[in-house]
This record gives sequence, structure tokens and C-alpha cells, in this order.
Amino acid sequence: MRGMQPRSPLPDPNRIGVLTAAVLLAFALTRLLPASEIALRLTLGNFFLTYPLNLTTVMTLLAAGVTATGMDWLLRAHPALGSKPTVEHWLLPTLTTFVIGVPLSLLPGGVSWWVTFGIAGLALVIVFLAEYVVVDPAAPSYSAATGLLTALSFAVYLILLTTLRSSSPRLILLVPAVFVVSGLVSLRALHLRLQGRWEFAWAGGIALVSAQLAAALHYWPLAPIQFGLALLGPLFALTSLAGNLGEDAPTRRAALEPLAALTLAWIVAAFLG
Repeated sequence: MRGMQPRSPLPDPNRIGVLTAAVLLAFALTRLLPASEIALRLTLGNFFLTYPLNLTTVMTLLAAGVTATGMDWLLRAHPALGSKPTVEHWLLPTLTTFVIGVPLSLLPGGVSWWVTFGIAGLALVIVFLAEYVVVDPAAPSYSAATGLLTALSFAVYLILLTTLRSSSPRLILLVPAVFVVSGLVSLRALHLRLQGRWEFAWAGGIALVSAQLAAALHYWPLAPIQFGLALLGPLFALTSLAGNLGEDAPTRRAALEPLAALTLAWIVAAFLG
């Protein structure tokens, strides 16, 4: 009688290939779409807001939607999933897809676009694999996948803020975007670190602090990378502090690493000026 085959900690390569190809196809189609755009206008009393919308933006949003639904489809084949929800595993892949789509829509055609396109495909595969692995805490590579997802969360946050700053958005658009993304990144990072605990209060407080800092720094003459680092430092520091306290570390020791990270981020931002 044959023994039972050990279950694989990795997803079906056919599924992950189809999902990655579908997302990349949406990005590739943006090179064939016309560049015309329409202006969405919102008027509330004396307040007037205009937001340009083109087919490239629509395709980027579509790619993000495909990522979310495709991630759910990928995880449904995981033997350890059971009846657990998959929503938490959509957040980083969807955000990664959206962040990747922005530079791809801005870069001119040529070698630089294709290099970025290839890096985007590799990044998506890595995120999909890591999210699949962390479904099962008993997986051999669970710790490595958790660390990778946490690092990617902060990297995507920095890229998004840098891109937002480069586009010079109005304050009314910047602050809600920073609030939502900061809350999601900190919530996901804490959930991974604290072994499944949801720290909504901490995530909400961190998001509020990040949004207030973004509003305060909006009119400062900062380069995009300086702006991103100035906000990444507090986000990482507060998330690290929440994780340390959640693991019952003494307050003084819990604050040491966050203060060092915050200081380093702001020093680097200052020297880049």
C-alpha cells in the first residue's frame, strides 16, 4: 500500500501562470489604447474638483480587480484553507498590481518599459507565492514568506507615495489615499506578525497619524522620494511599536527599534534633498 503523498506548500503552476498572464495582458493592452481622456467633475457649492480619467487608468483598475478575484481562485485550491476567508490575502497583491500599473502607464515604449514589465511579472509571481504559503502556518517556508510579505508591503507603500507625489495631487485626493493605504499596510503587517490577530485600533490610529503628516508635508518643497521616506518612517515605526507591544515586550525596549528606524528614514530623506 502506497503512503500518502505530502501536500505541496506551493500553488498549482498552471493556476499561477494563468493569473499572472491575465494581469500582465491587461498592462500590455494599455500600450494599444488611445490616450484620450475625459474629465470627471465634482461640484459642491464653491468647491470644484476635476479628475482626469483615461482608458489606461480603467485598465489598471481592471488589472487590480483581476488580481483580487484571481487570488481568491488561486487560494481555493489550498488544502489548508478550509472555510477560512481569503480577503486578507487580496490586499497586498491588489495594491501591488495597482502600484505597478502606474509607472507602466507613465513610461514611454521601449527597453525601459519592457524591463519594468518583466520586473512587474516577477514581483507578482513572488507575491502570489508568498500569499499562498502563509495560508498554512505549518508550512516550512512560512516564516520566510511572512517576512517577505511584510517587506513588500512597506516597499509598495514607498513606491505608491513617491508616485503620488510625482503626480502633484490635490490635498483632498492625497490625504484619503494615504489614510486608506497606511491603514491597510499596517493592518496586514501586524496581522502577519501577531499570528492572525487583527489590530484594527492600531491600524486606524496609524492611518490617522500618516494622513495628518501627509497633509502637513503636502506644501513642503520635498522631492517625491523625500516625501515617501518622510511618511514611510513613521508608518514603519508605529507598526513596529504596535507589534512589539503586542508581543508583550517592555515599553522601553519596544520603542528602541521604532525610534531608530524613524530617525534613519528621516536622516536619509534629509540627505536626499
